Amino acid sequence: MQDKAKLKENDVTPENLYLNRRNFIKAGIFAGSLFASGAIYRYFNPPPVEQTNVAVNETTKIQTKKSNYSLPENEALTPFEDITNYNNYYEFSTTKSEVAYAAANYVTRPWCVEVGGLAGKPKVFDLDDLMKFEQEERIYRFRCVEAWSMVIPWVGFPLRKLLEAVEPLSSTKYVAFESYYPQAESQKDLNLPKKNEMQSSFAAGIDFPYVEGLRIDEAYHDLTILATGIYGKPMPNQNGAPIRLVVPWKYGFKSIKSVVKITLTADEPPTTWNIAAPDEYGFYSNVNPDVPHPRWSQAKERRIGELKMRPTLLFNGYAEEVASLYKDMDLKKYF
Repeated sequence: MQDKAKLKENDVTPENLYLNRRNFIKAGIFAGSLFASGAIYRYFNPPPVEQTNVAVNETTKIQTKKSNYSLPENEALTPFEDITNYNNYYEFSTTKSEVAYAAANYVTRPWCVEVGGLAGKPKVFDLDDLMKFEQEERIYRFRCVEAWSMVIPWVGFPLRKLLEAVEPLSSTKYVAFESYYPQAESQKDLNLPKKNEMQSSFAAGIDFPYVEGLRIDEAYHDLTILATGIYGKPMPNQNGAPIRLVVPWKYGFKSIKSVVKITLTADEPPTTWNIAAPDEYGFYSNVNPDVPHPRWSQAKERRIGELKMRPTLLFNGYAEEVASLYKDMDLKKYF
């Protein structure tokens, strides 16, 4: 990584500012502009809820190695309280500040991730298997399609390492992901928790289980990780426990939470928001300030914890690392 792409721990968005999409919109409307006041922000984003999932000791620290993935000094870490109380997780609530409460008793053990499809050695990995991969701290920018952002110190490992373990066939072109949903027929044979309650697809306005996808070269890129925690702690429920995808140069909805199934395929897989609104959310969804959302500009963003807007960076600031993946592609057509 080049120095300009590096962040330090004191540059990460604080834990308490990991804000909710609809609350941000509410606050912006109420204030009459995107520059919502601190009072309004706090009204819609109360102090963090305590995690009550006894299956995981949230005080446990994950043994990690430091990586070269950090950020410049002018990009501070988002506080833990913000990251864990401003969440888009429609399976629990469409109101950001309510997700932590709704997910407080979410059970994430036992857990397993089925990896198959066009694989020479398909396998079901349990959590202990996944934690055997060397865990790293990765400080990444996180950019939501709603034009807010954070800086998050993830813990995890490159997705590439998991894929290599199942030996993808040469015909593999894409990687499909599926999130946990208790009513999903595709998950009936997996060893997954049975006591979790989530809201219906009708209430959320999107189909469940949540699905996502990457091209195989995107999945193999070293920036792409499976995250198991934040701030050195196990992943909080509201942030996608126990394991989620993180693709830092794409909008946040591509980083699917609570992954239970990964399928190698020759065909481009369906993705939840592209199904729901294909004119608004493309398969690639790379951060691009020159391609506006049909209902708002992507040229600027509000970093959680800041009032001032800042310019949005192409590929979320990771152009040097990933631009070659899209050489000769029309980034406005393949949005």
